[in-house]
Amino acid sequence: MAAGTSAALDLNADLGEGFGHWRLTDDEALLSLVTSANVACGFHAGDAPTMRRVCELAAARGVSVGAQVSYRDLAGFGRRAMEVPAAELAAEVAYQIGALRVFAHAAGTRVGYVKPHGALYNRVVHDEEQAAAVAEGVLLAGGTLPVLGLPGSRLLEHAAKAGLPAVEEAFADRAYTADGTLVPRGHGGAVLTDPEVVAARAVELATTGTVRAVTGERVPVAARSLCLHGDTPGAVGTARRVRAALAAAGIRVEAFV
Repeated sequence: MAAGTSAALDLNADLGEGFGHWRLTDDEALLSLVTSANVACGFHAGDAPTMRRVCELAAARGVSVGAQVSYRDLAGFGRRAMEVPAAELAAEVAYQIGALRVFAHAAGTRVGYVKPHGALYNRVVHDEEQAAAVAEGVLLAGGTLPVLGLPGSRLLEHAAKAGLPAVEEAFADRAYTADGTLVPRGHGGAVLTDPEVVAARAVELATTGTVRAVTGERVPVAARSLCLHGDTPGAVGTARRVRAALAAAGIRVEAFV
């Protein structure tokens, strides 16, 4: 294995992405395959019954529960750019963590980490103020929860400055630019849906700590956690193929918290 890689890798997915009668993710199936669940906390998706159900399912399967915090954007699924004052964003991050904690505690588990979603995730790669606000929100919620984010992001920098464990994350089902950021979803090929391609990239990321950018460069992306998007068509089959490929490569899949 290349320097900076590990024989152990966390596999996370965005879950609980529904609202009322609408469900986007196959939570039950994915919870049998991933080791960490990024649970929507009501701002981009998710409602109280959904959060409760996913926490109960995760607890029963021994899957770590993470709070997936977002801009307040149900209509846009948290993927629209928004301008939110830093103090307001910090409060809303803490609010979302607190909401999920209630259901995690009731299910006999806990919120183990925090991960931004969608537009907020991409914004805090470069935006100092918004990144600091997310870290402040995590602190406001209490404790020192690990923060999951893109390697080299301002978010992980501010999390570390705040005394929060900063956990680097890679994406097996997303295309990368030459600077190690994600290709915007509006661009063709930004989301990878072929299970074999995604599985091969997962093994590549786990064993070499690199990924090939859309422009051909090999980009360093050493990470402790690997994300698969639960809302991508065929997500369950893809996750199953990724688990099999990682096992065949001798990569142990386990939660980072």
